Amino acid sequence: MDTNINLKHAIEQIVKEKGIDRQVVMEAMEQAVLTAANKKYRNTRDLEAHYNPDSGEVELFEFVTVVEEVQDSYKEIDLEEAREIDPDVEVGDSLGERLDATGFTRIAAQTAKQVIIQKVREAERETIFNEYSDRQWEIITGMVRRFEKGELLVDLGRAEAALPAKEQMPREVYRPGDRIRAIITEIRMTTKGPQIILSRTHPSMLAKLFELEVPEIAEGIVEINAVVRDPGSRAKIAVSSNDSDVDPVGACVGMRGARVQNVVSELRGEKIDIIPWSEDIARFACNALSPAQVSKVFVDEDNRVLEIVVADDQLSLAIGKRGQNVSLAARLTGCRIDIKSESKAAEAELAQFASFDGTKLEGEPEADEAAEGAEVVEGAEVTETVEAGAADAAVVADAEEKPAE
Repeated sequence: MDTNINLKHAIEQIVKEKGIDRQVVMEAMEQAVLTAANKKYRNTRDLEAHYNPDSGEVELFEFVTVVEEVQDSYKEIDLEEAREIDPDVEVGDSLGERLDATGFTRIAAQTAKQVIIQKVREAERETIFNEYSDRQWEIITGMVRRFEKGELLVDLGRAEAALPAKEQMPREVYRPGDRIRAIITEIRMTTKGPQIILSRTHPSMLAKLFELEVPEIAEGIVEINAVVRDPGSRAKIAVSSNDSDVDPVGACVGMRGARVQNVVSELRGEKIDIIPWSEDIARFACNALSPAQVSKVFVDEDNRVLEIVVADDQLSLAIGKRGQNVSLAARLTGCRIDIKSESKAAEAELAQFASFDGTKLEGEPEADEAAEGAEVVEGAEVTETVEAGAADAAVVADAEEKPAE
């Protein structure tokens, strides 16, 4: 009786502590008893094990087939002997008899224990894999345990995750026991169990942080259209609104920049430019290059190339430190961007005009007329010209300055 109570208690404890389905645990118990019984009887018997929830006991049954002439005494029984047990049986029927499952040897009991441990471990791994598969691209919080070959191993409670070196933010330092937030990018099932891969540098990390801070994004009113990052240094995020009454940039910045500051703080001071997204690639490029003011944009949509002209005093601002601003803008728009100052653009234009003719001939058009002719020649490559100074660009500049503070 005590054994039955202990077995039921063990099942309840495993279900509660490991979070494993009760059916899986009971099947493991049945498999354990069956394995131990087969070991005891040297696989000569036809056995089955079933867990009885009423008695809390795993019952063991031996089955024999009714035959006219017995060839295998362990698995067959003749008709006359079978009818002493059940008068209604016929040849070909199967007769079951309950065996005493408590008489296993110490080795058999040890085998049963190993089977249970193995089954429970497999079920636990499967449960963890399924749980975290549903949480891919979700931000989680864990505790730093240790470093191994450059990887940061993070304790998530029921599982352990790895933050590879390339997914760690530059200049971030963690010690064992520190809390860390990261996004789940991948879950793999390996022979050692589920392997959870984290990242703090993935663009989705930034997008998810904004989703947590900005209710309008979670509600679908404001939409994140594109994100690019130089992790730990600077990022650009393009947003749009599905409600004309809601300013997407203002919603992300928040009152006195509170929302964006929370994201900046989590990313250890990474500067974030919040940009209004536009279907007009020229206008979008102007926004993406903010805070620089753009004078002209030439768009070659076929080759995804943008030639952008800015005032001389805006050139360094548009390019950014080590080309970072224009690089992020190019990745955000998905176009190659060539930036020129107004003076350089004028020189190039004059040089192009001069290339038409080295000497001025009689009847040659004046400079203005020639310039008009040059525009026609360029028409094959330049498909669109947009005057800059768009209001959006100014709005971005204001919005961008807030997080920079």
